[in-house]
Amino acid sequence: MTLINRRTLLRAGLAGGALSVIPGGPAFSQRPGRPLLTHGVQSGDALANSAIVWTRADRPSRMWVEVGRRPDLRDARRVRGPLLTPDTDHTGKVRLRGLPPGERFFYRVRAESLDRPGLLSEPVPGQLTTVSTRKQDLSFVWTGDVVGQGWGIDPAYGGLKIFESMRRRRPDFLLHSGDTVYADGPLAEQVTLPDGRIWRNVLTDAKLKVAETLGEYRGQYAYNLLDDAYKAFAAEVPQINQWDDHEVTNNWYPGEILDDARYTEKRVDVLARRAHRAYHEWVPIPGATGPVYRKISQGPLLDIFVLDMRTFKDPNDGNTYVDKNRGLLGREQREWLIRGLKESTATWKVIANDLPLGIVVPDGSAAQEGVAQGDNGTPKGRELEFAQVLQQAHRAGVTGIVFLTADVHYSAAHHYDPARAAIRDFTPFWEFVSGPAHAGAFGPNALDGTFGPDTAFIHTPPVANASPAEGFQHFGEVRIDGRTGAFRVDLRDRDGVSLWGVTLEAPRRH
Repeated sequence: MTLINRRTLLRAGLAGGALSVIPGGPAFSQRPGRPLLTHGVQSGDALANSAIVWTRADRPSRMWVEVGRRPDLRDARRVRGPLLTPDTDHTGKVRLRGLPPGERFFYRVRAESLDRPGLLSEPVPGQLTTVSTRKQDLSFVWTGDVVGQGWGIDPAYGGLKIFESMRRRRPDFLLHSGDTVYADGPLAEQVTLPDGRIWRNVLTDAKLKVAETLGEYRGQYAYNLLDDAYKAFAAEVPQINQWDDHEVTNNWYPGEILDDARYTEKRVDVLARRAHRAYHEWVPIPGATGPVYRKISQGPLLDIFVLDMRTFKDPNDGNTYVDKNRGLLGREQREWLIRGLKESTATWKVIANDLPLGIVVPDGSAAQEGVAQGDNGTPKGRELEFAQVLQQAHRAGVTGIVFLTADVHYSAAHHYDPARAAIRDFTPFWEFVSGPAHAGAFGPNALDGTFGPDTAFIHTPPVANASPAEGFQHFGEVRIDGRTGAFRVDLRDRDGVSLWGVTLEAPRRH
């Protein structure tokens, strides 16, 4: 198959609205000559002395990374990476070890031909920052929901412009709160906007139908990396990724059998295995398999607890049961979270939850997708496990808990207080909601009063599924002051303008 480069693709996409379909998965040409890195570079899960670097080549090859403190890399050391083979869709990642903490590093990645050793691809540069072990200023951004509800890449509307706005904030890292792709959201050639303008999607073969095969799931990630702003951001800002439902299919849970005519494979467990593999291949996350939940220390000021509220989830029903052993997290992850909060010595403990705590997220007319079920009374259903987390943290004297989430496609700030709640035994906390990054905007959803939320800010569109052209795309920014420990939150729009902000003073230690 002939490789269509980015410039040719964009010309085709802009010329008279012609349909442009390019390969979205592993089908790149095996032409002679040097290898080609097809989708740029990414880094992720940066720690005090290490970070993961990712790339993809157009053919079987060997990954090499040079890393150093100087932009010209004259001080670089060379790190041998894995073989990039068809078994991983020619993707690969390597953890750079032995990096000093709290410093910015520059790197470049090459692929070496297996047929002609010594023949290397053109280098692709990147940069990353390691975690400081001292108390110093720290900043990061978070968002979720990328290329959803039929809104793909349209260069005429800036593509995935929000990633350029985030890059300009120069964050230390991105916390991606899930729905990193929309594997269940095919794209049409064009969509007519309410005012008559035409939104024209760049298309790949993988985005023409719901993903079912491994190749189709891989193609979801390949598509997002066609966007220049997304690719430039990924090359400069390390990521901390979690997943939610659309990496597999909407509102999925283990054991589900789909009632959806778009799918020939109805078993969600089969789809989830394929999606999980593609996710680990294409996202700069540790390992080739294994759990998505993990704790990532960002030094003495911040620990991030990345949750997986999908893999161990119970079925979506009315969510009013009294069985404390059920829930979204599963017993092992729930105990891990409670133990981690108790053991953390960081000033702030961010719980990255891919489903919000108090916002009601229905699944059809009778079932619930999220934690809350719209009953303001004492905890029931999935609320039971979060009541357990909050109560045990409170009894252990844990302070500085903040929840960060996306999922509902609008931006909001909610303060939770036992004085307003149906239970009293927890410490007041905030939950901040952002997104979508590039998807249909919705909201607002109903708010469940069980944990006593109060809405301090909300930004929603006037109509459902508002396109990115209408605005209402969001990311959040956190800046922690290295001297005082203050936690500053700004909820920003697509252009980076702060819509609302608050500064949380560092909690006193008990």
